[in-house]
Amino acid sequence: MKIFRLLTPLLLAIVAVLCFAPAAWAFCGFYVAKADTKLYNKASQVVLARKGDRTVMTMANDFQGEVKDFAIVIPVPTVLQKEQVRVTQTKIIERLDAFSAPRLVEYFDPDPCASAYSDNLPQSAPAPSAEKREAGRARGDRSLGVTVEARFNVGEYDILILSAKESGGLETWLKRNGYKIPRGAKQLLQPYIRSSMKFFVAKVNLDKFEESGYQFLRPLQISYKSPKFMLPIRLGMINATTEQDLIVYILSPQGQAEITNYRTVKIPSDANIPLFVKDEFSEFYKSMFQTVYTKENRKVGFLEYAWDMGSCDPCSADPLTPEELKEAGVFWLNDNSPSNVPVRPGFRGSFPSSSVFISRLHVRYTRDKFPEDLIFQQTANSESFQGRYVLQHPFQGELKCQAGREYKRSLPKRFEQEAQTLAKLTNWKIQDIRNKMNLSVGNLTYSWWETFLSWLGLN
Repeated sequence: MKIFRLLTPLLLAIVAVLCFAPAAWAFCGFYVAKADTKLYNKASQVVLARKGDRTVMTMANDFQGEVKDFAIVIPVPTVLQKEQVRVTQTKIIERLDAFSAPRLVEYFDPDPCASAYSDNLPQSAPAPSAEKREAGRARGDRSLGVTVEARFNVGEYDILILSAKESGGLETWLKRNGYKIPRGAKQLLQPYIRSSMKFFVAKVNLDKFEESGYQFLRPLQISYKSPKFMLPIRLGMINATTEQDLIVYILSPQGQAEITNYRTVKIPSDANIPLFVKDEFSEFYKSMFQTVYTKENRKVGFLEYAWDMGSCDPCSADPLTPEELKEAGVFWLNDNSPSNVPVRPGFRGSFPSSSVFISRLHVRYTRDKFPEDLIFQQTANSESFQGRYVLQHPFQGELKCQAGREYKRSLPKRFEQEAQTLAKLTNWKIQDIRNKMNLSVGNLTYSWWETFLSWLGLN
């Protein structure tokens, strides 16, 4: 840590030099923080890798409590066999999260008196899931209208694939067999039964869990073929007392994915905000998200990131390797067909074409605002987008030329605009924002009010 602190001034100096170098770097500045899923007390994460009618869905388990109480019931469009279910590593979802998270970036103004650099003012970077006993059970199951279509173990999980004729029978069956199903399940199970969907049911095999040596439940990954590109969320609302956050990472060989039965809206982005937000970025992003979520009447999905996975600009984490992408469910990497998604050079250089486009969708939902499951579609839109927020540092050196004096006079207006932008994004009080904006301009230190009055010509 001490070594890092010693190297920081040198790193900043190197970055500053690169900003003025004639080479055309895509990003002149650096990333400083990201709004990943750790911001939220409980955020479900799902990865959907889809090409054509084939889908690989990876579900991160955010279960809190004793593992003996863990159980999930997920509607699936077809009967799954053991070969279609596996466990994977949490790290893969963490990598996708880090790569696609909204980010805070820094830029530094150049010396306005250095004519040689006058054309190099920082520009914003492009916006850029026992035989007798068994026979007796089977007779009881049939009386309830429940059929066990498949039964197998995968890793530390005992898996059942069920079909049912009516929701009351399915609810009774689950409770009789030791699954802790909350009240209200019958009502929410009925639409899936009417749609002839099957039910993927998993609970933890305690002996195998202890043998595995893992401290936490690993994500489950299922593969299936279906024309339906959807994600069931209604069962997750049964015992929800508050709003729930869901992050969906959709991996596609084409382009952006979007929700079709609810509006998909881009998160506010490319906003210049005050420097103090660097130390409060988590609170900033949570406040901003809640503000725009409320503004959109709490019933839209937000696009937080859309990019070809062969590049990034700026990179909040390195792009995933081909091996990591396969672990995340990308099954088409060995296809011989060329990618139809253009590769873009990133701040850390160009990466090999991945033929994978990622869309990060953030849904905050309640039962009344999201009465339907999420239905998606893939598009050919390969436009890049990211939630990106900019800190623009003023030049700190001496300003003796006319251009320097004009630059200095322009700063208060810029600071006020940053304050107004932050207030609008977060609903924070403008006066509180101004009070935090103590800025150093040139070799003189101004309080917020001094700079503001100077801009008005009253000081």
